[in-house]
This record gives sequence, structure tokens and C-alpha cells, in this order.
Amino acid sequence: MARQPARSRKPGLVVIGGTRAQRALGAVWLVGAGPGDPDLLTFRAFNALRGADVVVHDGLVSEEILDLAPSRARRINVAKRKSRHTLPQDDINQLIVALALDGLNVVRLKGGDPFLFGRGGEELAACRAAGVECHVVPGVTAALAASASAGAPLTHRGSAQAVTFVTGHAAHGEPDLDWTSLARPNQTVVVYMGVSTAGLIAERLVAAGRAGSTPALIVENASRADERRVLTTLASLAEAAQSVKGPALLMVGEAMAMAEVQSPPSFEGRGDREAADAALRRGGEFK
Repeated sequence: MARQPARSRKPGLVVIGGTRAQRALGAVWLVGAGPGDPDLLTFRAFNALRGADVVVHDGLVSEEILDLAPSRARRINVAKRKSRHTLPQDDINQLIVALALDGLNVVRLKGGDPFLFGRGGEELAACRAAGVECHVVPGVTAALAASASAGAPLTHRGSAQAVTFVTGHAAHGEPDLDWTSLARPNQTVVVYMGVSTAGLIAERLVAAGRAGSTPALIVENASRADERRVLTTLASLAEAAQSVKGPALLMVGEAMAMAEVQSPPSFEGRGDREAADAALRRGGEFK
């Protein structure tokens, strides 16, 4: 039987097979966007953004950083807020995998660092399970930016021999933390997502033995133009946190007495500042 002539096709189109299995796979880049200031973005993150076909981003990623992606790149906002998620995490995992399986170069743009309370590990695992190539690009986490801008070192000889990052948020009930360990003096405890539970965190730390007079710093919108710092004490942390509206970090420890703030609500006079400096020098309590 004679072969039937092929139907005419539009010029410039080549059909290889038309199935996903025969299509070249894309890749996923888990990129840390840092705390918001574009100047804190790494070169590798910038290069990943410039090569993106689609950017799946958190709500806290600044517009200045999103604008670094090519104009042709599709943006998908998967913002998460307390009790209000655009997409559940499992759906985000499936989304980035599906986009990569469709042959797209996917940048999953996450505030801060992907592996520090960013659920990057879950997204990496999903990519691996699907056989999708996945690259991880570290970012400047908010604690580092907040510490640097406030001039309050996370570690400091004589007053902070260790630093611990914890989350103040738990899916159900209070966070499962080793309060006794966190209450030891001469260390810095950085609490992510802890504003709404500041009272509980302070209560648990004091009950476990941390002095209520320990300096505590709240940094709201770290690294951004509207960054705000509140210097207080562990005993007054809950009250101070009530004035915070945006995303913020709680930082507790003797070294936080070094923080520079515009209008400190607790260290109101020169005597209080001198007392804080003295506490820092002796690695003891602020009284």
C-alpha cells in the first residue's frame, strides 16, 4: 500500500513525539532571596533568576528582586501567611515538579535561606522522588541581616558563646523546644515566626531559668527601608511584641545589649544604657 502523504504543518513547528516522557526535562533551583534588600542577593541567585522560565515565589520576596527575572518569565505567587496559604506545601511541591517535567527552568524563590525554616528540604525531596534535577542556592537569612544592621553580634566573646535558631510557630500547640537548654546564659536565641507567641516564649525561658532582665531585641522587616528595632528585656518581650505588625525576629541574649535603636522603649536613660553595657562586659545579667 502506498504511504499516504503527510499533512501539511505550519512552518517552524517540529513535532518530536508530543508526550511528556519524550520531552527534555527542566530543572528546579531552590534560591534564597535573602531578607529583602536586593544588595544582599548572591551572584549565584542573580544568575539563576536571569535564567528562569518561571519563578515560584514567596510573598515576602521584594518586587526589586522579582524584577531581576526576565520579563518573559512567568511569576507564580505562593505566598503564605498565618492561617492563610495561597497553596498548601504539598501543592507547591507538586507544582514545581510538574513545571520542571514540562521542560521549564523553575526558580523557587524563597525569602532568606531555603534550608532555614524555609521548607526547602521538603521541596528538594519532592524533586528527587520525581527524578527532577534540583539545585540549592543559599541566601542571607534574616537573623544575619538583623544582627548586622543593628550592630548586635549573634556570638561575642564573653557574652555569647553559642547561637541557636528556633521557630516560635508550631502547627498544633506550642513549639516543642528544649527550654532548659535555651535558658542557659551567655548564648543568643533567635526565634523565627515568634511574634504571636512572644509571651509564651518569654514565659517558658524564664521558667527554665533565663533571667527576665536578659536583653531582647525585636527586628521588624530586617534589611528593608522600613526596618524597625525594639530593644527590651525578656520580661518585657510580650508587651514589646504587641507593637510589631510586619514579619519580625525575636533575638534574646546578653549580646543584644549592643544593638543600636532609634528610640529604645526600655533602655530610656543613660543609666540604663550604661547598665546594659556593663552586663555585656561581664557576660552577666542586665539589671
